[in-house]
Amino acid sequence: MSNVIKLSIKEKLGYSLGDTASHFVWDLVGFWLLIFYTDIYGLSPAWAGIIMFVGSIWDAIMDPVVGVISDRTNSRWGKFRPYLLFGAVPYAILAVLAFSTPDFGADGKVVYALVTCLLLRTAYAFINLPYSSMAAVMTNDSFERASLNTYRFIAAYVGQFIVTGGALYLVNYFGALDGGEVNQAKGYQYTVALFAVLSLVFFLIAFLTTKERIPAPKQQDSSVLKDFKFLFMNKPWVVLVLVGIVSFIMFAMQNAAIAYFFKYYIADEEQVQIFNIVGTIALIVALPLSKPLAKRFGNKLVYMGSSLISGVFFILIFFAGENITWIYIFNVLAKMAYAPAVPLLWTMIADSADYGEWKLGRRTTGLCFSAAVLAQKLGWAIGAAGASWILGISHFVANAAVQEDSAILGIRLLVSVIPGILYASCGFLLIGYNIDNDTIACMKADLDRKREMESVMVEKETIIVVEEEIEIRGNK
Repeated sequence: MSNVIKLSIKEKLGYSLGDTASHFVWDLVGFWLLIFYTDIYGLSPAWAGIIMFVGSIWDAIMDPVVGVISDRTNSRWGKFRPYLLFGAVPYAILAVLAFSTPDFGADGKVVYALVTCLLLRTAYAFINLPYSSMAAVMTNDSFERASLNTYRFIAAYVGQFIVTGGALYLVNYFGALDGGEVNQAKGYQYTVALFAVLSLVFFLIAFLTTKERIPAPKQQDSSVLKDFKFLFMNKPWVVLVLVGIVSFIMFAMQNAAIAYFFKYYIADEEQVQIFNIVGTIALIVALPLSKPLAKRFGNKLVYMGSSLISGVFFILIFFAGENITWIYIFNVLAKMAYAPAVPLLWTMIADSADYGEWKLGRRTTGLCFSAAVLAQKLGWAIGAAGASWILGISHFVANAAVQEDSAILGIRLLVSVIPGILYASCGFLLIGYNIDNDTIACMKADLDRKREMESVMVEKETIIVVEEEIEIRGNK
């Protein structure tokens, strides 16, 4: 095995399309499935909410299950790539079915929506989690992983930009193809079908252009209990899980409050979409800084600095008051400051999988990523609930033209000070992350040596088996 596994631009681009594919469908689910259930399919808000809640619980069950299964997959394509090949078609089909409107009656519609929602979430878990895990086994170099994840998240945000900016236009376009009034049910189905086909193509490109190169230890047994036991003995992974929970509480709170901020404080509801678009562009522009900064200062220090600086800029939004110019400036600076940390979180999770193999002799790549994703979903759920709770105790009244001062203060804090403090705290949590550049170099050298020895041992065992077979045949 070569000392450092470099990845071509072609492979990085091919891999990155997998996250564009994920966003093409999953952003439709995140932004529009709930309103599709209530306004298009005719489900009651109560049933629609229950289905979405059950879907979140189902995610919590499926994520570690997929991690365990993918870690035990062995094929000629590797552990994780096969899921891109065999999961792309079911994922695309189920996306279309989830946004279809068969007339099954009131009870039948609830059952249909629940079943298709759970099946789509299952398909998403079986394709997206192995896809995320691939970054850890495509290269043994932490900086190449940072570069790979930078490509990935630029592609992801481009996908999000396309979906959030164009989906509703496509719904209206496809819904009016026959002339007359817009048939939104047909519009949604055709729009999702278009994005689903693109997702299928992009996942297949990701499969064809990538290669897994880092194997699990040959002698590793298949005990699931040991996987979980050693996972929680992996200190850097535990730290990253805490960082993931806190950071996604921040994202969820701020995202939930931005619409309230512009509607009730700035009194310009149309600014929300422009604000989000500008923030996304700032992220895309600053993401390429991730790898050069990581090479210069190390993943840990870059993430810590990113968290602290962006946290300060988020807090400054509060002091901008109603000055829309400074609100935009501080938000752009905050987004650009934390952009380099976005791919580094996933790079460090991959490094923690290496650390588990190096220190504990057990590699659980799929489980490392799936459990980290589960932690982030937990953070998202806590953040969304926390935002609602803060609005409640601050005496917010929905659609009231005039809000109490306490409600306005609560909304402003949710957009600025609270997320700022939370994200800055991630920098302090990372003090316990004990993988620096020197550790990475030592870890990689030891693992390369170990894998080379294992490869030699396998070759010797193969030669012995062949010689024994020849001897047996000669005796016969």
